[in-house]
Amino acid sequence: MTSPSISHARARDIIESLRQGTVPDTSLDAFAVGLQRFEAALDEELGRVAEGKGSLKAVRGEYGCGKTFFSRWLADRARKRGFATTEVQISETETPLHRLETVYRRLMERLSTAAMHGGALRSVIESWLYTLGQDVLAEGTLDESDTQELAHRTAERLEKRLADVSRVAPNFSAALRAYHDALVGGDQATADGLLAWLAGQPNVAAGVKRAAGVKGDIDHFGALGFLQGVLAVLRDSGHAGLLVVLDEVETIQRMRSDVRDKSLNALRQLVDEIHSGRFPGLFLVVTGTPAFFDGPQGMQRLPPLAQRLHTDFQTDARFDNPRAPQIKLPGFDLDRLVEVGTKVRDIFASQSKTTNHIFDRCDEAYIRDLAAAVTGTLGGKVGVAPRIFLKKLVGDVLDRIDQFPDFNPRTHYSLTVTENELTLAERQSRAADSVDEIELDL
Repeated sequence: MTSPSISHARARDIIESLRQGTVPDTSLDAFAVGLQRFEAALDEELGRVAEGKGSLKAVRGEYGCGKTFFSRWLADRARKRGFATTEVQISETETPLHRLETVYRRLMERLSTAAMHGGALRSVIESWLYTLGQDVLAEGTLDESDTQELAHRTAERLEKRLADVSRVAPNFSAALRAYHDALVGGDQATADGLLAWLAGQPNVAAGVKRAAGVKGDIDHFGALGFLQGVLAVLRDSGHAGLLVVLDEVETIQRMRSDVRDKSLNALRQLVDEIHSGRFPGLFLVVTGTPAFFDGPQGMQRLPPLAQRLHTDFQTDARFDNPRAPQIKLPGFDLDRLVEVGTKVRDIFASQSKTTNHIFDRCDEAYIRDLAAAVTGTLGGKVGVAPRIFLKKLVGDVLDRIDQFPDFNPRTHYSLTVTENELTLAERQSRAADSVDEIELDL
């Protein structure tokens, strides 16, 4: 059975995500496989970041090995240690890496804490302002009922807290000051507009920006200053730091050469700024395929970046160093796929009223047969099978066992995998059904 720490509600959330073919956001340790080797090193790194250091980890692995799963597992682990977390998938059109103002906006949209998933910037800032007010009251020189003087002293303390940030991002400090004033004055519309501007949203009304004495939108360089401001607010509101995930950076290999080079340079800039100490409390995680890290169209195009992240993977994989700048995720084999499937079956059973029935009809032998069958439809490539395997296990098998007492998957279910339910990488891995489907280079 699954760990008793997983509530029925969380078990349902996990199962619903897998049923849709997506990675859950929380409680991933309940069915994580093969990640124990990284736990001690990553916990040490999170501890250093919580002490005010900046850190970077590059995560490499082939498609299907679980890079997104790993990053969300780490984010879930970080939130349990008091971190805020956020992630963005790098893409050519929606989130190009060379436009850091766009990356910053997406990161703020997805900002999460242990108490709030996504869109947590407002709660973080208001928690920070509340903390400043409590610090003023703790001095014992002010009557709590004197709201006007409390607001004044809180504003003074705000200025002291943001003194360092003001030197590099004066607009961030100005907008926070105006946000506080708008809240005190009961002007919610202006406060909402300023919060949107702090989050990097475009098209904020000019009148709102005039209230803070700022102009325009956040640009590429301003985004880094605003990130400093967010880190300062997080630390002062009691958070250990911020874990940022830039997922699928390998997509920059498909961009025009000039855009690719700008993206690589933006990544190098982030790496250098972290190492220089500009972002205390920031843990940056970058995920990509081996081709991105080692290929001519990826990181190797920018030697300074390649040198900073270089890691030796030539020795036996058993001795890969989890403290290195890069870590390599192991690929899936059939045994690991079965182990994950068994854990998911246990989680499903924990929130079902037909637990014994589920264990009887979906034993480990059947899970292994299903895993082998799914892998077979994908050209025998186990590495690309986990997503579709878990989707089939939950949606086609476990759901039916749970709902229909006479359903036996060995008798009543035959695996089918259609093109429209596969990702591009999964479709490319499918075994050809006939010689007519084999593409030849002529």
